Amino acid sequence: MTVLPCGIDIKYPSVNKNLLTDIQKNGLLLSQFEPGFRAAPWSFVIRNELVVALGDVLVVAEAELSSGSMRSVEFALKMGKEIFVIPHRLQESGATNKLLQEGKARAIYDIDEFVSRFASTELPHAKMDEFREFCKTNPNYDVALAKYPKRIFEAELNGEINPNKSVL
Repeated sequence: MTVLPCGIDIKYPSVNKNLLTDIQKNGLLLSQFEPGFRAAPWSFVIRNELVVALGDVLVVAEAELSSGSMRSVEFALKMGKEIFVIPHRLQESGATNKLLQEGKARAIYDIDEFVSRFASTELPHAKMDEFREFCKTNPNYDVALAKYPKRIFEAELNGEINPNKSVL
């Protein structure tokens, strides 16, 4: 998903035209602006408010006190969103350090730990499944059909396997 600072029909920035076209075909492009509207400095602020509203939390990687990221922080605080920052050395990223100092944000020290807070423990097809484990051995379709006759048809109907290629 991408939220645009311009009309939905405008690929901005133009250097990302192919990426935006791919997102439009396979994902979701959102815009609060009329078709034909060209991005302006103020439209990024409006766009960022929507981005903050759509998220569960706000992560600020780096920001100075007068940066646009601080507007996003203001939106997040008003919306009651939890704010996380990447800690920096003194004299670097003054805004993120100040957010930590004021207790308005929490630091991300371990990215894996942070991500695990939001990752679903139930991933599609991630459950230990004897059939899927068998398929990882790359059997041909006939062998898989003989061993798991009921499960193979279910997997085929769900698009998990393709009998014209390898099983998985």
